[in-house]
Amino acid sequence: MLRRSPYPESQKTRKEFEKHVNEILDIDLIRKIGQNEIVEVTTPFLISWHDDKSRLCANFRALRNYTKADRYSIPRIPNALGKMENTHYITKMDSMKGFHQYGVKPKFM
Repeated sequence: MLRRSPYPESQKTRKEFEKHVNEILDIDLIRKIGQNEIVEVTTPFLISWHDDKSRLCANFRALRNYTKADRYSIPRIPNALGKMENTHYITKMDSMKGFHQYGVKPKFM
C-alpha cells in the first residue's frame, strides 16, 4: 500500500479544497470510499493564482512503481497533423477539469 502525508493547509485553503472536491463529486468524477476501504495513493493539493482562482492537483509520481509501462508511445504532433491533412471535420473533446477525464473500471477501484 502506498501512503502519502497530507500537505499543510490553511483554513481558507481547506474551504477551497472542499469546494473543488464537492464539485467533482457532484458530477460523478470521483466517489466517496467506504469506511473499510483504504485508497490512499496520493495527497491532493491546491494551486492558487493571484486572482483567487485555484485548481485541485495531485502528484502521481509515486504510482510509477505500481503501474505497467505503456507499450505505445504518444503520437508525434506532425504525424497526427499529417493524418488530418485531407479531413473535412475535426472534433475536440470537451475536457472539463482537464485532469479528471479517465474512467476507471469498478473492478480496479
